[in-house]
Amino acid sequence: MAKTVAECLRNKQARLQAQRPLIHSLTNFVVMNDCANMILTVGASPVMAHAPEEVAEMAAVSGAVILNIGTLTRSWVEAMVLAGQAANKAGVPVLLDPVGAGATRMRTEACLQILAAVKVAVIRANAAEAAVLAGLDAQVKGVDAVSGDALAAARTLARRFNVVAAVTGPVDYVAAGEKTYAISNGDVWLSRLTGTGCMCSSVVGCFCAVEPDYLIAAAAALVFYGVAGEVAAGKVALEPGGSPWPVPRGPLTYKTALFDAAYNLTGEWAASLARVERRDDV
Repeated sequence: MAKTVAECLRNKQARLQAQRPLIHSLTNFVVMNDCANMILTVGASPVMAHAPEEVAEMAAVSGAVILNIGTLTRSWVEAMVLAGQAANKAGVPVLLDPVGAGATRMRTEACLQILAAVKVAVIRANAAEAAVLAGLDAQVKGVDAVSGDALAAARTLARRFNVVAAVTGPVDYVAAGEKTYAISNGDVWLSRLTGTGCMCSSVVGCFCAVEPDYLIAAAAALVFYGVAGEVAAGKVALEPGGSPWPVPRGPLTYKTALFDAAYNLTGEWAASLARVERRDDV
């Protein structure tokens, strides 16, 4: 078990290459292909099965299960509960991405239904989604956060549901119990392209599949994804002594660069560029 975020990052390549875990992702139609490719990019194997007739069988043999409610239907909620319960029985970590929680009653209730029926290891959300599920004040516009206190939401959400809460934004917060990590890696380009939050959840799922300390795994994943975002934006070099890449011309050149950065970025280099600190609630 990794003792620090840096150790988890440094061990990332070896663990993923050795295990190549299957990541079962019940995710939305908008970003299904991007999430599958991001899982491949960081070294795991994706499957995007969502039929109720097969999800339990698939979840039981996976390294992690990701439940993403982005394009929600009642049958998908049924499938997510079946997959989550099968994962629980098999000892497989379950990650919930509550896309747009708070935007409609159906989305909020679906998340609460999943959380009541499934033992979720990690919730990866934006500040507003996390705040809504935590019972705090927040404002959601569609699937985007308008307002919400990310730090308070992470801590309250973690305690309410006994999970690791990974709340992303200008500063990411990862909380569990009394422990909190603040992560400042990333770039504003990540907010200008659809699906970057869902792809972030995919990376968190990959790390959780090979690191049993889910607090450390989630924090390391957000550092890795944030550094990849900085490389793609031309802010930092991909390797020691290298030159930064050209600044993206727009969202699609940034998207291509993000995948290339995540594919080529080593955990060792990401650890050296990590801007992470403990902000425990004492």
